[in-house]
Amino acid sequence: MAWSLRLVEHRLEVGALRSFPRGPRVIFVRAGTIRLITPGGGEGGPPVGQDAAVFAAGACGVQSNRDALTFLVFELVRQPPPPAGGRTLLEHPMALDPKAAWLMRCDRVDFAPGGAAPRHGHRGGGLRCLLRGALTVTVGDAPGRLMRPGDCWFESGREPVLAQASTTEEASFVRCAILPAELRGRTSILYVDPAEATRGRPRTYTVFVDEPITP
Repeated sequence: MAWSLRLVEHRLEVGALRSFPRGPRVIFVRAGTIRLITPGGGEGGPPVGQDAAVFAAGACGVQSNRDALTFLVFELVRQPPPPAGGRTLLEHPMALDPKAAWLMRCDRVDFAPGGAAPRHGHRGGGLRCLLRGALTVTVGDAPGRLMRPGDCWFESGREPVLAQASTTEEASFVRCAILPAELRGRTSILYVDPAEATRGRPRTYTVFVDEPITP
């Protein structure tokens, strides 16, 4: 069965409700505070505020807690994909072995001015979206691409990637990856030069979601 990982931006006015079918997804809040609503109309957990994320695998609704909302939804969808319900920022096919065990991970990576992620890969593919600052991303032998807030890209994990932050400002991006379930609680990164793993890294990671999934 064919799958895609999709990133969709949603905007809701105060009190509006956006419903989602069953399926693995991460909801990342860009502005406002969300309430998750269960199919029966109950609370699906505590409110989730700006720059935080929550995992939702069952059918659910998202509603504003107090203010207008902007949130990003990373979702693993079957092909052909269902309607997005918002503005699709990026979608990419995912080759997933149905006999293997998988997890969905979402985290935020924060770079200090001048920070860099040396050439590296990952043990799984995923989508990224720059939240703030500027970041030059070089994938494989392709020319580097200057990312600005709102720009998105896909990393397969196989091609080496170099990421370089601006020297004048901090930079942050949020990402969601589909990884082997055995990596739960463990890093997925693979440095081209293993020595880079022990060197100083002027960047930090905030993990929001690291959950097993059933595609």
